[in-house]
Amino acid sequence: MHEIEQRVPDASARPWLEQLAQIPMVTGFERAQSGRVCELFAPLCDEIEVDRFGNVIGRIRSGKPDAKTVLLDAHLDQIGFVVTEVLDQGFVRFQSVGGVDPRMLLGAEVTIGAPEGALYGIVACKPPHLLGAHEADKAVPIHEMVIDTGLLDAKGKIPVGTPIWFPADEAHMPKLSKDSMTGPSLDDRAGAAAIALALQKLRRVDLSVDVAILLSVQEEVTALGATLGTFQVHPDYAIAVDVSHAKTPDAPDQFAYGGGVMIGMGPNMNRPLTRALVRTAKAEGMDYQIEVMEGNTGTNAWEMQIIGAGTAQAILSIPLRYMHTPIETIKLSDVESVGDLLYHFLRQFDGEVRL
Repeated sequence: MHEIEQRVPDASARPWLEQLAQIPMVTGFERAQSGRVCELFAPLCDEIEVDRFGNVIGRIRSGKPDAKTVLLDAHLDQIGFVVTEVLDQGFVRFQSVGGVDPRMLLGAEVTIGAPEGALYGIVACKPPHLLGAHEADKAVPIHEMVIDTGLLDAKGKIPVGTPIWFPADEAHMPKLSKDSMTGPSLDDRAGAAAIALALQKLRRVDLSVDVAILLSVQEEVTALGATLGTFQVHPDYAIAVDVSHAKTPDAPDQFAYGGGVMIGMGPNMNRPLTRALVRTAKAEGMDYQIEVMEGNTGTNAWEMQIIGAGTAQAILSIPLRYMHTPIETIKLSDVESVGDLLYHFLRQFDGEVRL
C-alpha cells in the first residue's frame, strides 16, 4: 500500500471509459492488469493497493474519529474465453468464461493473450454455400467452434489456458453518437468510471465518513473479489455500481437509455439506505429510475451484504444495451448521472441512515 499525493484533473465519463475499456481483464485473469487500474485511480485515493487476487482497493480518509465507512464497488472483469486446445494449421479450440451468447460469435474478431504478445484471431465461420440441411437456422455450440489465428506455428506460441477477449482499441470502440460509447467491457467499466467521477469531486469535500473503493475481480463467475474485498474493508455501508438492461425495440419493458441513474429496490437492498439515495436524487433535481429487483440481483451486492456481521447494501445501475456482447453500448450522461448521485450522497452523508 502506498500514500498518494497528486493533482486530479477534471474529466468527463468518456476519457475514463476509453482508458478503462482498453485494459483486458478476462474474468479469472485480472491480476496481470490490475496494476494499470491502480495507477489510474491512485490520484483519487489517500491509499490504494492491489490484493493477492487482483482487487484494487482504495481509501479516502475523512479524518473524523470513529467515522463510518462506505464502500463503493464496481467489477473490473469482463466475459471472454480460454484456450482449451491448439490444433494444426493455426486453429484453436476454446471455451467461454462468463456468460457468452454463442449466437453472436461466428465471424467475430478476438485477441489472444499469448505469452509473447497479443495475437489476432477470428472465430471461424462456415460459408453459407457449405451449410448442410437444417444448419442455417441453428446456433453452433461454443465447443464446436474454432478460432483461426493464421499461424502455422500456433502450437509453439499459444499455450492451453491462454485468455482470449474481444478487442477494445479505438478502432473497435465506435461512437453511435457524441454522447454514446460502444465496446466489449462496459459491463462493468462503466461502473468503475462512475465511481472515478464521484471520487474526483469528493477530493474537494470535507467528508464525515470514510470512503473505500473496491474494483473487484471475478464477478462474472464467482463474485470472489467482492466477497474477499468486502471482508478486508469491513464497511458499514456498501453501494454496488453495475449495469442493467436498457430498452430496445426487442426489449421494450426495460429501462430508459439516457433516463439517468437506476436505483435498485428489493429485499437485497437496505431500505433506509435506498431511500436516502432516492431522497438525494430528488433533492438535487436528478432524473432517476427505480429498478425493482425481487430476488438475487445478479450483482456483487448479493454476496457483499452477508460479509462479517452484514453490510447495509444498495445498488446503482447504468442502463446498457446488448449486455455480454462485443457491442455493449451506454450513454455517457447515464454514467455521469451515477457519479453525480454518489457524489451528492456522500458529500452530505453523516454515517447514519434514517427511515
